[in-house]
Amino acid sequence: MKKILIADDEVDILKVLVFRMKKAGYEILTAYNGEEALNILNKEQIDLVLLDLRMPILDGAAVFKIMKSSDNLKNIPIILLSANSPTELENKAKELGTEHYQLKPFDYNELLQKIKEIL
Repeated sequence: MKKILIADDEVDILKVLVFRMKKAGYEILTAYNGEEALNILNKEQIDLVLLDLRMPILDGAAVFKIMKSSDNLKNIPIILLSANSPTELENKAKELGTEHYQLKPFDYNELLQKIKEIL
């Protein structure tokens, strides 16, 4: 079973994602801030991360950069999540060097399809 970490400080989004992702057959771990996400990533074998850009303590961009500079974490696929404007999110994704991002609120089926393609 593939293990996905969802890092997002919006409780309602987390609840819906956890419910839907478990229903789709994934094991789910959650983090409410970037520091928590990194702690989980250093302890667990994670297959994919859904990473919100705006979080307390460490934002998603900082977590992304730390992951990509770590030998242990750099190969874990990341999908950036954000409620920014589509242009802002696209520019941030390009700046970070990823083509995997999803605008909030998102179409769950579209997100699930993206996850299946990556995994």
